[in-house]
Amino acid sequence: MGKAEHFNGLTPAEAERLALLLEEMGEAQHIIGKVLRHGYTSCSPFDAQGTINRVLLEKEVGDVMAALDLLYAANDLSASKTEESRQRKHKTVRRYLHHQPSGDNSSS
Repeated sequence: MGKAEHFNGLTPAEAERLALLLEEMGEAQHIIGKVLRHGYTSCSPFDAQGTINRVLLEKEVGDVMAALDLLYAANDLSASKTEESRQRKHKTVRRYLHHQPSGDNSSS
């Protein structure tokens, strides 16, 4: 398949991969909101299995990572450039965080 005749120049496959990433990020945002409002160990009263928010967030973040893997595999994004950006963020974000222990290296 060639380039789509769309103003953004994306092929249907490229648009589909981005749509998947957007959906998964939205689902992760939804659970983050639940964690912020109710905590990690809370669960929805409508969830028959009683899945806690931490488990739901782990699932959704994993889904975001899987969507990213698809973009990397298709060369939509560069995994190495993404990693470079991640490393830069690790080095610069500390000055903007107010509640993290100074010796916490769990994010690197």
